[in-house]
Amino acid sequence: MGKIVCLMGKSSSGKDTIYKKLLAQNEVVLQAIVPYTTRPIRAGEREGVEYHFTDEAGFQELCSRGNVIEDRTYHTCLGMWRYFTVADDAVDLLHNDYVMIGTLEAYTKLQRFYGEEKVLAVMIDLDDGERLQRALDRERAQDDPKYEEMCRRFLADAEDFSGEKLKGAGIDRTFHNDKVDRCLNEILIYLQGNLTDRAGR
Repeated sequence: MGKIVCLMGKSSSGKDTIYKKLLAQNEVVLQAIVPYTTRPIRAGEREGVEYHFTDEAGFQELCSRGNVIEDRTYHTCLGMWRYFTVADDAVDLLHNDYVMIGTLEAYTKLQRFYGEEKVLAVMIDLDDGERLQRALDRERAQDDPKYEEMCRRFLADAEDFSGEKLKGAGIDRTFHNDKVDRCLNEILIYLQGNLTDRAGR
């Protein structure tokens, strides 16, 4: 049976970079689970790559079908944004391992949906000062920078990924992302020891 690697971390900790590198490497073969969001697409993002972009009506339609595994709602400075994971035929745990970016809440709900043994946590961390600088640089590059929302996310992360909540979710290991290649290598070693060797099936 395959597993889902749930990649987590505070805003601007480098999750997107690690995610893309995990999909591109050959040591561990992972398929992507692309989450959904109702927030506006950002400069440089593409539909079906970082997210599937939809609206409130699209979210409600998927809910009515029973396809939404987990969802999070953020009341931002720009309105209500939803992020959510959808169960569909694209996920085949009989034959593949997967990776997705999520939150602690998403991680625990995925465990309930698929089974604890089928969902593996990979928590990325980084110094708060470095994260804040990265977030500021990224926001400056947008056509319409939203600094107030950037600050809201930064403060919300302190609560969402508190030590108490990490402990409650059973996460006792993190991967420090001050140097991306070293961090990626440590994650790959961890995954090689925790994912099924498919060659031996």
